[in-house]
Amino acid sequence: MKKILTATATMALLAGAAQADEIKLGVLLGFTGPAESLAVGMAGGAEAAIAEVSESGLLLGGTTVSAVRGDSTCIDASLATAAAERLITTEGVSGIVGALCSGATTAAFQNVARANGMVMISPSATSPALSTIEDDGLFFRTAPSDARQGVVMAEVLLEQGINSVAVTYTNNDYGKGLADSFQSAYEERGGTVTINAAHEDGKADYSAEVASLAAAGGDRLVVAGYIDQGGPGIIRAALDTGAFDTFHLPDGMIGDSLQERFGDEIEGSTGQVPGTDSPGAAMMEEVGAKYDFQGTAPFAPESYDAAALIMLAMQATGSTDPMVYKDAVMDVANAPGEVIYPGELAKALQILADGGEVDYQGGSAVELIGGGESAGNYRQIEVIDGVITTVQFR
Repeated sequence: MKKILTATATMALLAGAAQADEIKLGVLLGFTGPAESLAVGMAGGAEAAIAEVSESGLLLGGTTVSAVRGDSTCIDASLATAAAERLITTEGVSGIVGALCSGATTAAFQNVARANGMVMISPSATSPALSTIEDDGLFFRTAPSDARQGVVMAEVLLEQGINSVAVTYTNNDYGKGLADSFQSAYEERGGTVTINAAHEDGKADYSAEVASLAAAGGDRLVVAGYIDQGGPGIIRAALDTGAFDTFHLPDGMIGDSLQERFGDEIEGSTGQVPGTDSPGAAMMEEVGAKYDFQGTAPFAPESYDAAALIMLAMQATGSTDPMVYKDAVMDVANAPGEVIYPGELAKALQILADGGEVDYQGGSAVELIGGGESAGNYRQIEVIDGVITTVQFR
């Protein structure tokens, strides 16, 4: 049930918020590192929502919002922690969209955000371990956990008659969590994992790793890696040696640069990435065109939604204090209330200002469940004529 503030409490909180002419939101993503190509569309999504709200003039009686970027790098916990600390203690942000990768998200939240009472909403950190961290109600995700992705992967492969696979994963929280989740779901449904082996990012040559994968065998190679790091190196070595010619690629491997690198060399390869065929997903194209980013890029809708939820929760509580508005994030994300899509944030702000309720579905059909994470929708892809093509939604 949604919580409704009394009129007196709302007015008091609005009076306090109105003293701030501008607030800042942190956009903490891996602008460098193994997923840097994904950060472009993601930042575009978050910053579009921020611009849309600021331009409306309807947040907390006319408070404007600006974005401040921080680089979590994805692979360096100390740098992720330092970036989060700068956003909070130096820049004075009132909420953080991010981080991008699971390890960086865990470090930034546990080392800095939680201790400072700061809300973080990650659009792409999917490690199952994040479902159970102590978070004081401050951490949320608009992308589903890899516990869900592992099941989707297993279903996709088995439906295609792929009954045995070799698995390689990037050696970190994201890779191991996804690989383990997938293996459990796949074997439970009758599939066989011939090998489940880690690989290190940043190597020039992956022939040794691929030799071990080939020796184990399998109808397809699952590469749970990063699109700008070890994942493409594994694929290249497998193609060059003839070890595998088709691959299954989870979310960290899906993006334009994969298509540009390999084209029809990986014809018939499959994969999945968070996505939906909801009305909001189509409307993200219009938002992208207006704010000059690819609205349908991987995790761009989830990033737009993460920023939107922070600002709508502020409006619902009349406060920019994360320890106050954190309690409204799930309220504005879920029914009951008027359904809100991308490009409709001004409408949502007005409804909330008038004492009404919203059911924010956004660009990713977001619905937050226990632990403040997304229930999960996926876009199933296949490489057809060298192009990453959507074939189904799950």
